[in-house]
Amino acid sequence: MSTISIQTPLTASVSAAARRSVPTRLRLTARGRRLLATLAAAPVIAGIGVSVLAGGSALASGESDPVAFETVTVLPGDTLWSIAAEAAPAADPRDVIDDIKRLNNLTSGMIQVGTSIAIPTAYSEAAHSE
Repeated sequence: MSTISIQTPLTASVSAAARRSVPTRLRLTARGRRLLATLAAAPVIAGIGVSVLAGGSALASGESDPVAFETVTVLPGDTLWSIAAEAAPAADPRDVIDDIKRLNNLTSGMIQVGTSIAIPTAYSEAAHSE
């Protein structure tokens, strides 16, 4: 048996164009600069637009008239229903209770003995005029 051995050089051929190429830096054109500026300014402009549109309603809602009220101290056995019925006998107690809860920032119908509760004077004036 015979063995054949071929010797070839292990150099890769590189074209002349590849040897001359130098990595270039990315260049930003005028169009690219305008696009980049627009993309950077868009969130700022959107934030200003939202604050302008949402800010107007907050201003208008702050101009409410103050509610005049009388205070009543809760006695043992009192409920919001009994206080509402006593304050405005001609009105629907459910409406009076809603107004009392809104005025006193009550989340439930539970009241404690000794607590002072504000009652709108509109109901007490209606009860006195009858």
